[in-house]
Amino acid sequence: MLSAKMEDYLKAVYEVQQRTGEPASTSAIAELLDVTPPTATSMMEKLAERGFVEREKYSGAELTEEGEAVALEVIRHHRLLETYLAEQLDYSWSEVHEEADRLEHHISEEFERRVAETLDDPTVDPHGDPIPADTLEPVEEAPDSTLIEHGEGDTVVVHRVRDRDPEELDYLEAHGISPGTELVVEEVAPIGMLTVELPDGDTVSVPDEIASTIYVRTVDGAADIERLA
Repeated sequence: MLSAKMEDYLKAVYEVQQRTGEPASTSAIAELLDVTPPTATSMMEKLAERGFVEREKYSGAELTEEGEAVALEVIRHHRLLETYLAEQLDYSWSEVHEEADRLEHHISEEFERRVAETLDDPTVDPHGDPIPADTLEPVEEAPDSTLIEHGEGDTVVVHRVRDRDPEELDYLEAHGISPGTELVVEEVAPIGMLTVELPDGDTVSVPDEIASTIYVRTVDGAADIERLA
């Protein structure tokens, strides 16, 4: 039986590995979970002893098959709960992350099944993050770029938003930026700000730190993926 904290660490390792394509460093895990590196190291040692991760000094940690299954189940719970809260209980996308964090470790498999059935088995959560299937197979994620990587004149479609700061999510929502929104980069200012044009012609200024959490695809790339879906 794993504790909720242990499951959080396994989920963090999975998310770091997905984001970087490399073993998860202790510093990256500590930053994601807002703990000190020594605290993260201690927990990773415990998980390695129990066979959920493999660690090599200076190389980071990788999930074992058993560890990956646990991580994917917790992530599935979390993202289904986020979607349920948004679609059925009228939570905003800035509210669902913390609420799902509180609940993800405590729902039964029957509850998970009924939530998925009620939502018609969604494939993404309100932030655009993919929801693992109930088979708990690793999620194949298409390559994205961040908005901050694009230059003036580029047209992109928002695919997912990895920002979890409620105020920043509220800012994006208030200005009509969410997964599926088409944006044209109008200006890249040297002061750490991008200006983008929305489909209705309005423009929005997006600070670099927020733009770096907005994952996008070019219009052609998004259309290709849509056709394959």
